[in-house]
Amino acid sequence: MQSKVAGVILAGGQGKRMGGTSKAFLEVDGIPLVERLLDVFRELFTEIVIAARDAGPYAQYGVPVALDRMEARSSLTGIHAGLSAVRAEHAFFVACDVPFLHPGLVRVLLEHVQPEADVILPRKADGYHEPLCAVYSRRCLPHITAQLRQGDYKIINFFDKVRLVDVPVARLREQDPELLSFRNLNTPEDLRQARARASLLSRS
Repeated sequence: MQSKVAGVILAGGQGKRMGGTSKAFLEVDGIPLVERLLDVFRELFTEIVIAARDAGPYAQYGVPVALDRMEARSSLTGIHAGLSAVRAEHAFFVACDVPFLHPGLVRVLLEHVQPEADVILPRKADGYHEPLCAVYSRRCLPHITAQLRQGDYKIINFFDKVRLVDVPVARLREQDPELLSFRNLNTPEDLRQARARASLLSRS
């Protein structure tokens, strides 16, 4: 199924709480986050796209860059750009600020991709979804476009219009017991902890 699904990295974050540094280029274990994600994606996908506001910083990576087509900056804008750019009918999306994306967890999500499914995403025990570690079909585009034109940037607000597949996190924990794939970096303290975790992992 991987060959039928594209991989998209959402790299639009400005990193305001990180001193203005783009999150995609924050380093963990000496490697920029975008490069860490590309290493995982190359194991999983033959079609890879980076969704961003500006293509220039990503030219060195040799993958297509899908530029935002809507003026507002949001994760939903990035999903819109990515789905507009990919050739595959489905695409897996992840935010650029997750340093520990586990390929096994992604593979579990990909196992649930079926032609009729529109959104395949993790669901926690409390019912909360992880929409930035999820698979979307191109059939979502009209709903996302309409929502963005209304100024509504909350990803889950179009879910009632499409076919949703929930993947319980208990199933995902079989591959990623601590669900580190969902740990994103919002603050300098998050970055410090991620670097400490990476240092421990590299010594184990």
